[in-house]
Amino acid sequence: MSATALLYALLSGVLPSFIWLFFWLREDRQHPEPRSLLVACFFGGMLAVGAAAFAEKYVADIYTDPTIRYTLWAAIEEILKFIAIAAIGLRSMSNDEPIDAMIYCIVVAIGFAALENTLFIMDPLAGGEIAKSIITGNMRFIGATLLHIVSSATIGFCIGYFFYHGRLVKIIAAIVGILAAIAIHTAFNLSIVEASAADTLKTFSWIWGGVVIMIILFEEIKVVRPKLW
Repeated sequence: MSATALLYALLSGVLPSFIWLFFWLREDRQHPEPRSLLVACFFGGMLAVGAAAFAEKYVADIYTDPTIRYTLWAAIEEILKFIAIAAIGLRSMSNDEPIDAMIYCIVVAIGFAALENTLFIMDPLAGGEIAKSIITGNMRFIGATLLHIVSSATIGFCIGYFFYHGRLVKIIAAIVGILAAIAIHTAFNLSIVEASAADTLKTFSWIWGGVVIMIILFEEIKVVRPKLW
């Protein structure tokens, strides 16, 4: 692949992701997170792609059943994204309010999706299929990127909702969130694989429904307060 094509793939994968990044960061306008922390979360998500690619190839070599394979792939991606979230965002001193967990989860998810989208766009570009690369980029912008956001934000909501509880409750909440994220991710992957071209947009529609739910959950997390015993 030429340097120009590689640059195009990178820009096509990363720049559209910034649209979603700015959209969701508006939810935390009153007490925004440090930019350096957000940048670290973004690149943490990108780094998780490399580990995920290695682990997913290992799974693909062992399992041929598509349901098992896609479930394990979803689990790998959600767990690795969460590791990045926990290592960079949740342990930060800036993690001082319930909404922060959702913000960290979304930024890591967008970083993951940005690099993943770049890799998907590179394949048709390498073959000179410009139109296909544009279609691939657009479809991932309205589908796969939002999938990563919704699934990871689910984890963030579970953690943030129990922000003022004890460590054990937070751990249980995180586990529940990860399992929910894996279920969402797996359902989307299987729906896409089994859907015809005409049904693909219908499959995307429930992810857009998930975005609406996330907006509502953001409003819920903003009013979480310490319990007065």
